[in-house]
Amino acid sequence: MTGIASNQLVTAGWILVLAYMGVILFFVIRGALKTSTMSDYAVGSISFSPIVVGLSLAASMTSAATFIINPGFIALYGLSGVLSYVIVLPLAAVTSLAILTKGFRKHGNTVKALSLAQWMGTRYKSSGYSLFFGFLSLLLITFIVLICVGLTKIISKTLNVDELYVLIGIVVFIFGYMMFGGANSMVYTNTLQAIIMLIVAFILIGSGYEHFSQGVHGFLDKLRAIDPKLAQLTNDNSFLFRDFFEIIFAQIVVGVAIVCQPHIITKSLLLKTDKDVNKYLTVGIITELIFFVVIVSGLYARIVFPDLTINGIPLKLDGIISAYVVKEFPVYIGLVVVLGLISAGLSTLEGLIQAVSTTITTDIIKPIFGKYFPADEKKRSDFEISINKIVIIVLAVISIFITYDQLINPKLSVGIFAQNGVYAYFAAAFVPILFGMFLKNVPLIAPVIASVTAVTVHFFMYYGKIAVPFTKSTGENPGVAAAVAIVLSVLVGWIIYQIARKKSDV
Repeated sequence: MTGIASNQLVTAGWILVLAYMGVILFFVIRGALKTSTMSDYAVGSISFSPIVVGLSLAASMTSAATFIINPGFIALYGLSGVLSYVIVLPLAAVTSLAILTKGFRKHGNTVKALSLAQWMGTRYKSSGYSLFFGFLSLLLITFIVLICVGLTKIISKTLNVDELYVLIGIVVFIFGYMMFGGANSMVYTNTLQAIIMLIVAFILIGSGYEHFSQGVHGFLDKLRAIDPKLAQLTNDNSFLFRDFFEIIFAQIVVGVAIVCQPHIITKSLLLKTDKDVNKYLTVGIITELIFFVVIVSGLYARIVFPDLTINGIPLKLDGIISAYVVKEFPVYIGLVVVLGLISAGLSTLEGLIQAVSTTITTDIIKPIFGKYFPADEKKRSDFEISINKIVIIVLAVISIFITYDQLINPKLSVGIFAQNGVYAYFAAAFVPILFGMFLKNVPLIAPVIASVTAVTVHFFMYYGKIAVPFTKSTGENPGVAAAVAIVLSVLVGWIIYQIARKKSDV
């Protein structure tokens, strides 16, 4: 749906977008000049400040999902979503991040791992397991699609341009510049984006202050007047927030495991010394928690659009916050917010493109076809960089086709599509990372079977919509499917580990 933005906003929006593109390209060129190998592309060749890397972490963890997509769920389902997405999930995620980062970094630096799949392979001394996670990382394309949808929605509404043209422009520009800079440019761009996102976070969080003129009770009364279930802590109209199993238990499990994504857990490898880790985590976690509060803006949007329509046209969930920004904010404040929403998408999209393309190049193509690569080290390195660029082009084409389908035919939201893919990935990654950091002499069979169990259970529950006993929850909620898959994979992995230990003691 186009035509919401005023002519003044459209003109200013074009100026803003073009200027932002110029700034991004400046940092990309700066980083690209210092990128000569796949190692430089993957983990950087520049010594970064822990504050800069911490801001980059927060920007990578918080994506278009947090700033653009998830507020739509809150607009639809109310306080039950706030409890789940703003309180439970973030607290579990940052706690897990603090615990897992140091152990992961220790092994990652020892083996000079460039990707999560490579970390798996070296930790368990199995090239096959590394290859398995290389292919599994293709599930992260679903997250790339989510961000492309979010960016397309906000930019198309701001510029009054058809979504297809905006989508193609976004993908060509972002995937194009990510062919060159990699980690060296990404940390700079992520830091810039994190600062903009912080400013916008406070604007969005404070944008509903007028609705609290009669206090919190008055605010809740406004929600109840629209739909009484919006002010309840559970909402049985939703397949995401029906009971506390879905809202609390599933989100704690998912939150703990969610950091096991390559664009998040590998960020600590950019730090050059261990003494930087605490400062990096402090900056990253505080900034991240502020970003998560932005999701409450979905409640403000629901008060503005009580029947979820604008000019008589129904709003799709993924476009609710974009419509709210364009309708509610004065032009120049609106532009700042649009800039922040774009930054939220770019920050994670850059990390995903870098992580997925690195994994495909170093963990799928190189192991399978490496014998055909040039023998000379310099030529081999240049050849790998060229392969990586081709991989990014292929990812761009695939992303355009899948994103356009999600723009036209979403199942409620692209958020569900992305959760299904991403949750399956980190459900499989959780046990090998956990065991790899905290247990010694782990037999390969334990993490392998745990990973296979996680993927199998997740998709079986999701597509079968399998119910969880004694709850209202079903696998139709990707969070529930992932939580059950993670718990079962931990149990299976632990049992196999104990059996193997007893055999080795005999």
